Amino acid sequence: MSMAASGAAKIALVTGGGTGVGRAMSRALGAAGYKVVISGRRADVLEQAAAELAGETGAEFLAVPADVGNPASVRALFDTLSERYGRLDLLVNNAGVGVPAVPLEEVSFEQWNAIVAANLTGAFLCTQQAFRLMKNQSPRGGRIINNGSISATTPRPNSAPYTATKHAITGLTKSTALDGREFDIACGQIDIGNAASDMTKKMAAGVLQANGSIATEPTIDAAHIADAVVYMASLPLSANVLTMTVMATQMPFVGRG
Repeated sequence: MSMAASGAAKIALVTGGGTGVGRAMSRALGAAGYKVVISGRRADVLEQAAAELAGETGAEFLAVPADVGNPASVRALFDTLSERYGRLDLLVNNAGVGVPAVPLEEVSFEQWNAIVAANLTGAFLCTQQAFRLMKNQSPRGGRIINNGSISATTPRPNSAPYTATKHAITGLTKSTALDGREFDIACGQIDIGNAASDMTKKMAAGVLQANGSIATEPTIDAAHIADAVVYMASLPLSANVLTMTVMATQMPFVGRG
């Protein structure tokens, strides 16, 4: 029986949920019966997304602006969520940014700090707040899904800051799964390869490959990623997808490049 049919809607939070892959995830979760909180830094974008997603799915969407790299902002986000719904069943740590593809030695300290804050610190802070809520709610527990990217496995040229944060997400996923085990908190990671979004538009014109060549790369509809997240979220807390890779079949990922 679906959540909608049973009348027991679950609560999900998707960071970076107003645009791109995050928006696709949010839409799919709403269509699956979740009440969805979407967060991001731009209030106007979030409010518009929440209204449009509600119209498309008939589900309840709540827009809460937040900077996930800021501890006070994350606390405020979770305070708002807790006051509104009293619990959290699913956290999707999706928010993230990239940096210009420049040689490693040209990355500024400010750029490094910004990407670590958005991609890694943000996921940690949200996970920390989710633990506090999930441990104490009734029924206890919940699920956390981290957006790892295939850069959590293999880097692109000139991507050291982004790759470092995504490799670190894998460690955070495993630690979260371990530390959450006794509290019925499951944690998994979805590694995405070239989902079509504003971040991947440049791939149509060609991107630098490991062998120094420039090549166009195929993308896939973000809806495929969203469907995978819904599947991961649909499992009982006694089951978990620890890692899943969803990628364009013909992208140059597997192999020596």
